[in-house]
Amino acid sequence: MRNAIIMAAGKGTRMKSTLSKVMHPIIDRPMLGYIVDALRAVHVERILIVVGYQAQSIQDAFSDCEFALQEPQLGTGHAIMQCKQLADAKGDTLIINGDGPCIQPETLEKLFQANQNASLTLLSAVLEDGAHYGRIVRDENGNVLSIVEAKDCTPEQREIREINAGMYCFKNEDLFAHIDDLQPNNAQNEYYLTDMVSILANLGKKVNACVIEDRDEVMGINDCVELNKAYVWMRNHINTGWMKQGVQIVDPLRTVIGKDVKIGHDVIIHPNVEILGETEIGDFVEILPGSYIKDAVIGDHAMIDSSKVVSTRVEANQSVGPMAYLHSG
Repeated sequence: MRNAIIMAAGKGTRMKSTLSKVMHPIIDRPMLGYIVDALRAVHVERILIVVGYQAQSIQDAFSDCEFALQEPQLGTGHAIMQCKQLADAKGDTLIINGDGPCIQPETLEKLFQANQNASLTLLSAVLEDGAHYGRIVRDENGNVLSIVEAKDCTPEQREIREINAGMYCFKNEDLFAHIDDLQPNNAQNEYYLTDMVSILANLGKKVNACVIEDRDEVMGINDCVELNKAYVWMRNHINTGWMKQGVQIVDPLRTVIGKDVKIGHDVIIHPNVEILGETEIGDFVEILPGSYIKDAVIGDHAMIDSSKVVSTRVEANQSVGPMAYLHSG
């Protein structure tokens, strides 16, 4: 059985917004939605979201998930301590931050697979300069011994290039058997989930680290500059995928396509076009500049000319526009 805990209790003060950080939109859904979708794609059965600030808005948006309330917020380990409804669950539990929308299902699957014979597998990244990130300390056999925060590193440890990417896959039984062993022995007086690495390793349990190939997948979002970076990454990732499948996107930098959109073959999409929601585009369709399409079905050989098409159907061989607005009702 696969479980997941998403940490989403913080306000995100650097966003300078009254909206919960994880509810800020990227393309056509809150950033938290991408994480839930990725977990569903790898068959996670129970998804528990740790909420705090604006908890009700998150619960309303993701009513098919479970929730735990973290108040006050005393660190990442403290967040997991609030999730005792998962204590008796079987299998593996993946722990992920709610502000990392670029994570892909393939990476999550890799993490679950790597943890089959381990108590804990954490996601790591290799950087030219570890900078302010926690370093992954391994023994001579490659087993992970601990995560050492940058400020606590010895000169030798500062040379380590493998850093903690902030995602963890635990054997659920081990996680909840030892989560209360965490102690707030730090300047912030908080409970750090990273301390679970040394706790489990000292008990003789196997701890792995799985190196991610594209570190942008685990970029965190703390302000609107980073939100834009994630938006650009997501747009480019989606557009590149469609172009590899034969869709002709004339200007990918000026085309936005939602993650759930379906597109047929021999389709041409001109610049300044947005295609969102659960839109389905047929074969041999041409979409001219300045068009906006959301939750619509566009039939084969249709043409949309600088028009808005929302929640309706355009039949095969039809032309819409220019400057038309089609919508249901």
